[in-house]
Amino acid sequence: MTRPTDVTPPDYRHLALGDVDSTNTECMQRARAGDAGDLWITADRQLGGRGRRGRQWISEPGNLYSSLLLVDPAPVAALASLPLAVAVAVHEAIRRSLPTDSVEPRLKWPNDVRVDGRKIAGILIESEQLANGRRAVVIGCGINVAHRPEAGLYPATCLKELGARCSPQELFARLYVTMTEALALWDRGRGIAAIRAGWLERAEGVGSAITVRLPDRDLHGLFDGIDAEGRLILLAPDGQKQCIAAGDVFFPAIDR
Repeated sequence: MTRPTDVTPPDYRHLALGDVDSTNTECMQRARAGDAGDLWITADRQLGGRGRRGRQWISEPGNLYSSLLLVDPAPVAALASLPLAVAVAVHEAIRRSLPTDSVEPRLKWPNDVRVDGRKIAGILIESEQLANGRRAVVIGCGINVAHRPEAGLYPATCLKELGARCSPQELFARLYVTMTEALALWDRGRGIAAIRAGWLERAEGVGSAITVRLPDRDLHGLFDGIDAEGRLILLAPDGQKQCIAAGDVFFPAIDR
């Protein structure tokens, strides 16, 4: 993955903190106070880290906790595809950190990176319209470097367990590069075709049987890829296709 040669990447600032509530919260607070964006915040530890649907994200020292604040990064209609670009960037940072003989990391819809069926990273993107009418978008990326949670919705792993020898700071340096590349390729939503293709190349279980857990029911079928907005396409047993914007995906052959 490389950025287009005719795109000049932003000169992102970086603020490294110690203990914080969460890096996403730190970014959003700065946006509300007037920060212009293009700001990375990393932290040694999060005291109130969270994932999708408010789930707790275990945040002990030794892992990478990072968030990128962007202000008006694209038209609102194009933001639905941003998570695909972010996932490609996180995947690439992890892949470049693993030993060459390691199992290839895969992207699990909608926002996880897994290695051999075990979660190694999660992504949380939050958006808010500010008082001045501009839109703040915060991209949160948590990657297990030295530790992994013992309990969670899915089994987990970490880079150390997989034989990688890098610090959170070294991993962040790679993420800084891969995120810059991915966002340039995404190009405010104009490059979604290339991003979608890159996501599918890295995806876990396309064509496999899945269960999608929604708040009120479970859906079963085959994972038939994603559409241009990043929605999961479920091929039901009756041959009908359904696009799903949010849900928890389980692969019966892996997630036992």
